[in-house]
Amino acid sequence: MFFSLPHPQAIADYVTTRLIQLIQKKPNAVLGLATGSTMEPIYEQFCRQVAKQDVNVSELTTFNLDEYIGLGADHPQSYHYYMRQYLFNRLAFAQHRTFLPDGLCGDLQEQCERYSRLILEAGGIDLQLLGIGSNGHIGFNEPGTPFASRTHVVALSEQTRIDNGRFFDSMDEVPTQAITLGLQDIFEAKEIVLVATGTNKAQIMADLYHSPVDEAMPASIVKAHPHAMIIVDEAAAALLPAGACKPLLQLA
Repeated sequence: MFFSLPHPQAIADYVTTRLIQLIQKKPNAVLGLATGSTMEPIYEQFCRQVAKQDVNVSELTTFNLDEYIGLGADHPQSYHYYMRQYLFNRLAFAQHRTFLPDGLCGDLQEQCERYSRLILEAGGIDLQLLGIGSNGHIGFNEPGTPFASRTHVVALSEQTRIDNGRFFDSMDEVPTQAITLGLQDIFEAKEIVLVATGTNKAQIMADLYHSPVDEAMPASIVKAHPHAMIIVDEAAAALLPAGACKPLLQLA
């Protein structure tokens, strides 16, 4: 369940290889995508290798985990903007098959219901990428979110707003709500890869390791998934017990 690699670039190399193998096996795969600094080296390496290996991504369908309410697609801190910057504008994705929640949607409830329905209609997510927040959230599913949740509107916790505040000019600009894929939507993915890197993730990874599968720790749902990997670099693994992680380089 817990695996380690030395540094973020090694993780980026491994995840990229996994993604490309999936695409070569299933060119019309459905990918669940995440944002944030943890994903940046992964997307950078993925773009590099897709171009180098001439991998066709035009048949892929993608669903992003979340979006801030109140930010339009062209806002520099929106996840639409992030995805265009780090992935979609760099490769030949089919725009009509890249899905993200709309932060300016007038009918949020209808959009939430439709988003989860679209995933089911696409055949479900083949591989879901996840990061993890310092309070254990995945997507924007804060502690206490029901495991049975579908796409929904969430009030962001103060800790999440503080963590994300570094991307905004002031805390007043940090959104207070977001649309997020639900924990049930995430759990239904055929495969899950959760990535954590850096010393700032060491404590939450130790908490996750010791936590039971409990709604107080949203990311703990991944531990119940039959085909999930939790990948950490040496810094994020610093507080884990000895032997808790299997080095990925030893895998066949």
